[in-house]
Amino acid sequence: MSPRRPSWLATLDPYRDRVTTARRAFEGIHHGDTLYVASACAEPQHLTAEFQRYALRLNDVEMIHLLGSGQATFDDPLLRDHVRFNCFFIGDSTRAAVERGLADYTPLTLSEIPALIFDGQLRIDAALIQVAPPDEHGMCCLGVSVETVKAAAQRARLVIAQVNPRMPRVGGDSSISAECIDCFVPYEQELLEFHWSEPNAVARTIARNVAPLIDDGSTLQIGIGKVPAAIPAELMHKRELGVHTEMFSQSLIELIEAGVVTNARKGLHPGKVVATFCVGDRGLYDYIDGNPLFEFFPADYVGDPRVIARNQKMVAIAGALEIDLTGQVCAESLGHKFYSGFGSQVDFMRGAARSSGGKPIIVIPSTAREGTVSRIVPDLRPGAGVTLTRSDVHYVVTEYGVAYLYGKSVRERAVSLIEIAHPRFRPALLNAAKANRYIFADQRLPQDEALDHPPTWSERVRLSDGEEIALRPIRPRDEHLLQELYYSLSDKDLYLRFMASDARFPHSRVCPETLVDYRNRMAIIAVSGEVGRERILGSATYDRDPRTGIAECSFTVHERSRRRGIGRELLGQLTTIARENGVAGFRVEVLAKNRPMLGLFQNGERGIHTTLEDGIYYLWYLFDEAD
Repeated sequence: MSPRRPSWLATLDPYRDRVTTARRAFEGIHHGDTLYVASACAEPQHLTAEFQRYALRLNDVEMIHLLGSGQATFDDPLLRDHVRFNCFFIGDSTRAAVERGLADYTPLTLSEIPALIFDGQLRIDAALIQVAPPDEHGMCCLGVSVETVKAAAQRARLVIAQVNPRMPRVGGDSSISAECIDCFVPYEQELLEFHWSEPNAVARTIARNVAPLIDDGSTLQIGIGKVPAAIPAELMHKRELGVHTEMFSQSLIELIEAGVVTNARKGLHPGKVVATFCVGDRGLYDYIDGNPLFEFFPADYVGDPRVIARNQKMVAIAGALEIDLTGQVCAESLGHKFYSGFGSQVDFMRGAARSSGGKPIIVIPSTAREGTVSRIVPDLRPGAGVTLTRSDVHYVVTEYGVAYLYGKSVRERAVSLIEIAHPRFRPALLNAAKANRYIFADQRLPQDEALDHPPTWSERVRLSDGEEIALRPIRPRDEHLLQELYYSLSDKDLYLRFMASDARFPHSRVCPETLVDYRNRMAIIAVSGEVGRERILGSATYDRDPRTGIAECSFTVHERSRRRGIGRELLGQLTTIARENGVAGFRVEVLAKNRPMLGLFQNGERGIHTTLEDGIYYLWYLFDEAD
């Protein structure tokens, strides 16, 4: 008794004259042809496995693809005179071959590849693709990868399609007509799967640093890598996020099912997840199959910066290999060794920058090679490619914090990047920045890990008028903001604060105020606005006397920000930090004319000891007595 014929094969009956085997289909490929292969999880594994054996009959075939991850062997010496591989993005399966000169790498932004195909500059003689069985309208869905596959299928002289019922059907501009396919090769098999490794502690910390930058209602693009993969788990408390991305994986499903991703506030394709390909496992493929929430489009549409910018609050998140102190980002090579590729990073960074309220974010661990190498460097290593120029970079996030570079001077950039580098490498980076004359010759930073204060020391508070501000420890990068605060004070306020009328606040005077050790000498600031656009509303400092354990403290609150509770919030936070650091109490000197400051202490604490001498109140109290 003959085996029962699978029902899906009936969809090919109208095209039976084009149904064939892989070997027979390959007879249309000639010496010297350029062969396109669909890549990532859409790689037609049966076709590539068969072609690898058939290729010995051909000479000088160029085999191009976006990202290889499956059957093709790129450094097989038997194929050396028969097939030359050329990739637009280097993955694990191609990296060694490219490094050894056995395969080529073509650096190009993903969104530009379809135009190169359509205008004939990138000639495609034959294309090996994978599709779902044709529907009742004769349309074959490209499924998990549309990106450059559709352009290749439309322009190739010969299109050979592995027809696989395991390929999911998705919406958008994701299908081609069966009339575009010259050879149908029916072969059912599981799609390639990609499993992300569990994020490590560094990746999770970086993700936690990124989360506050993402506002409710933002539209997200999250790139490939361990750090980007850790970010969705930190977004569960967000609301009404959208997705317009190059690719996505399983973690997106968790955000959708948690009600975090609704796509309701997107400026383009509201209610839809827009992507050009996805990578994951069978669970992901089943989830998107026939799901009207997902729309896949070619890369030249999804990655067009003008299209990306139409989404308000577009947040693009991408990884990098290293960044220099001026803000140049390398994401594709390790010196002269090519490592990955451009993908859509440049397009999404620029698209997000042009979006209303958009944020381009680079995420990068502070070190590599188990902590022995800094990824923040004085200069990119020789041969390293500049993926993002200095003018493209906005936010840079490591496990040690956030640096905002856009519109900042080289001096400000260098200081900010050194702050978020690994403590072990900060002294060398500081010396290199001085040698390159990027920063002041006398610029200093707090010692070692002093910059890395407990996260509980930073918090957001809501003032009496409803505005939400941040209270956080001061950092060296705040020097200019502190100068702005002081220069905005009136002559009266300057006298009350400094008991003098000296209105000069040069670097030599202000820099030391940012050099606190976060233990015996501490300063916190109240800031409004987002990172990179902050303004200091007030500051509070303490300096502990080692003999008594009591710290002398001082406060500055801008006149326009008074009577809003800022002074009270600063005092409360400073007290909390002082107690954690073992400070016994506070001491403050206040001019008798400074009624607001007197009121702050006299109304806020019990057990205060007060002495008045020559128009100056000397107030002090012990925390235990105040309790």
